[in-house]
Amino acid sequence: MATSSSFTAVFFSSAFAACFAEVCTIPLDTAKVRLQLQRKAPLPLPPAAAAATAAAAGGTLATIMCIAREEGVAALWKGVIPGLHRQFLYGGLRISLYEPVKVFFVGGAVVGDVSLLSKILAALTTGVIAIVVANPTDLVKVRLQADGKANTVKRSYSGALNAYPTIIRQEGIGALWTGLGPNVARNAIINAAELASYDQFKQMFLKLPGFTDNVFTHLLAGLGAGFFAVCIGSPVDVVKSRMMGDSMYKSTLDCFAKTLKNDGPCAFYKGFIANFCRIGSWNVIMFLTLEQVRRFFL
Repeated sequence: MATSSSFTAVFFSSAFAACFAEVCTIPLDTAKVRLQLQRKAPLPLPPAAAAATAAAAGGTLATIMCIAREEGVAALWKGVIPGLHRQFLYGGLRISLYEPVKVFFVGGAVVGDVSLLSKILAALTTGVIAIVVANPTDLVKVRLQADGKANTVKRSYSGALNAYPTIIRQEGIGALWTGLGPNVARNAIINAAELASYDQFKQMFLKLPGFTDNVFTHLLAGLGAGFFAVCIGSPVDVVKSRMMGDSMYKSTLDCFAKTLKNDGPCAFYKGFIANFCRIGSWNVIMFLTLEQVRRFFL
């Protein structure tokens, strides 16, 4: 079990790596959220909404260009402040808790290779714990990213720090945990896909001839982790984004059913390319940064 001092060091190094990756990749995340919130519109759309729909049809790059053109380049970094709040809490907790929880599931000190099942259980557990704490920051991030999209409710928060008290005042403190169900499912699944697969890929690569514990190995393991995370987590990610970004849904099941009925099964993989570019690059940057920070400080 990690000591309190080592836990603190791992927490802050993990939080730093997660925040650095967030700043680098949040434009892709903004495009992903806009794509996921895009719904089929049965009625004629106003010009702004029509432009947004056309951009969504064009994919990730067209969406980024449309946001930059219609709302300004700075709009691509909408939600970066709550994004950093989220990564400091969520990224710090999920990674720093991973090793202690893995030791718990193993039943003692880790000797030799840990089974994939133990890694998955540890990552699922830390993902749940971390997102329950960080859900309010995720909600504010999604709402700020969605605000300005033509077919969503305009909330016009002046910023992240204004959004938290505004939500509490207008909707009650419980509203900060809106979308907790799909968010727990999404983050537990993605955390398991990221941490467990990165751990497994790295362990696998290090057993191959010519591979050492270096930047190239970390890069390959990070890409593999990102791909698994997107493939497995996209459906719950879409449901989470829609529930947090649009108030028309009553529950997780209602959102899932309406999305399936109105937009078809492919809607659950809307923004897949943006999501993979985002999560793939995010994982590479985060794990590369984390490995270097750990070597330097630990």
